[in-house]
Amino acid sequence: MTIALASAWNPRGELTRFLNLLPSFQEAYFGLAISLPPDVDQQLVNQLRDLPQVTAILTPEWSHGRYLALKSAAELGVANIHYADFDRILRWVETRPEEWRRVLQRIENHDCLIIGRSAASYQTHPKALIETEAISNLVVSRLVGKQMDVSAGSKCFSKSACTAILKNSKAGYALGTDAEWPLILKQLNFQIDYIEVDGLDWESADRYQDVAADQQNQKEAADDYDANPKNWSRRVAVAMEIIQVGLDTCSRDIATS
Repeated sequence: MTIALASAWNPRGELTRFLNLLPSFQEAYFGLAISLPPDVDQQLVNQLRDLPQVTAILTPEWSHGRYLALKSAAELGVANIHYADFDRILRWVETRPEEWRRVLQRIENHDCLIIGRSAASYQTHPKALIETEAISNLVVSRLVGKQMDVSAGSKCFSKSACTAILKNSKAGYALGTDAEWPLILKQLNFQIDYIEVDGLDWESADRYQDVAADQQNQKEAADDYDANPKNWSRRVAVAMEIIQVGLDTCSRDIATS
């Protein structure tokens, strides 16, 4: 089995942690396709492009990040692709490497494996995320026909499933891909499977830190996040984007070949 990692990364001080964990990534994945915002520091881009097994993609617009990462990973010719938001996969590999490896061992048995958060993992997030994502998760779960947490930023696809997504996906949907990708596969009768893990706990508290945040730092950061009304407004907008993209995907024609 060969697996590539597709990951969208808006850098917030994670490079040192990534370099420390790079051997683990290189052992697990045939290649890493990492998309970056168009205004990212060129020095960081150059550092990534000098790393073995790493492909760095500058996006024309940051809303294209997930799509272009998936497309680049698929071009590596592997049997399976693991998409994961970069800050989330970094925390997972750093804090729960055994769980991460166990999930990778299961990928080849699925066309589409949505990786969600366990109850304990979910509760580490700010209330602004918990309450708004509960709504978008509910709607997308109803559309897919299976209860799941689609917003944890981690999904695995077979080569054929990835090909179908790229043929039918619209670059620019950004976080709406949480709904679009599984719903494309749903309409094409791919099996959509689901598991929950502890390692996708809240990652934003790790920003600009030398190591992943502990539970106390996570809680303090989550409380600070919730204290800002603008964060609540932003998370409502994200939930609405996911729901709208999900509804739009269900109403448009999906190409079968």
